[in-house]
Amino acid sequence: MALDIDMVLDRRLLRRRLTFWRIGALVAIAIAAIAFLGATGVFENVGKPGEHIARVTINGMITEDRPLLKMLDKISKDDSVKGVILSIDSPGGTTVGGEAIFEAVRKVAKEKPTTASVGTLAASAGYMIASGSDHIVARRSSIVGSIGVIFQYPQASELLDKIGVQLKEIKSSPLKAEPSPFHAPPPGAEAVIEELIDDSYNWFVDLVTDRRPLNRAQVLKLADGRIYSGQKGLETKLIDALGGEDIAKAWLVKEKGVSKDLKTLDWTPQRPRRGGLFANTFTRWLLGKSDASLRDISADDLPAVIPRRLFLDGLLSIWHGR
Repeated sequence: MALDIDMVLDRRLLRRRLTFWRIGALVAIAIAAIAFLGATGVFENVGKPGEHIARVTINGMITEDRPLLKMLDKISKDDSVKGVILSIDSPGGTTVGGEAIFEAVRKVAKEKPTTASVGTLAASAGYMIASGSDHIVARRSSIVGSIGVIFQYPQASELLDKIGVQLKEIKSSPLKAEPSPFHAPPPGAEAVIEELIDDSYNWFVDLVTDRRPLNRAQVLKLADGRIYSGQKGLETKLIDALGGEDIAKAWLVKEKGVSKDLKTLDWTPQRPRRGGLFANTFTRWLLGKSDASLRDISADDLPAVIPRRLFLDGLLSIWHGR
């Protein structure tokens, strides 16, 4: 009797093992089949929206945003995108960031009709990016312009002298890492920076001249660093029309033949997730967003953390490091 019970138990155990391996084999076959079909491109259009207008939001301080650049490249190659609206709200940023995104926008505009809709402001690098589009729309009270370049560095030499601190340097040449915040600039240091500023400024002016219905003399007259209202921007031809996104879309429909029935869908850069549970909880508290994580802290959200006045100069900056 005991032997019969043992045999029954052994058979049950064997069945369980066979069931486990059978399921495992089926799962492996399914994964292999999905991988094969994926490699053949069967799933390429699964989950993709139909034909639409892509809305790309560019706000906050402009930097060389690689996820954004990658997304713009993807938009330029996506056949379902029939038009692009850049929603811009930025005071400016770095020269490299502005240049990189401007070039990416130009690449998109060669493939898709592209317009820019300015919110509160598109100044300096923000305006540079807007000028990469085929058509710029702004509100009457929006801020545009600030065509220029600025280089800033702190000067703490007098403070260090008062507290008795000296910085000793050994360097290969007098102009290395100059100007420095720790001592007065040596002869020629500021002249070198002025050359750099002039080169970037002339490039910016040429860029606007190429993209706007203005000659270089007219652009130089506007490019003294000042900002303009949307109304003044229209009068000076820095923008093309007054209004919001509806006006931008109407231009796509009327001038570029985009169907008025197409929906406008948001495209969002894919950013890697970083940080753990505690870090993400802190981020949610800091930004006031229930679904935020560390990946959500970008230049766009810095004004929520750092005093806003630091972000409203509307100037295109060259960042200087030692």
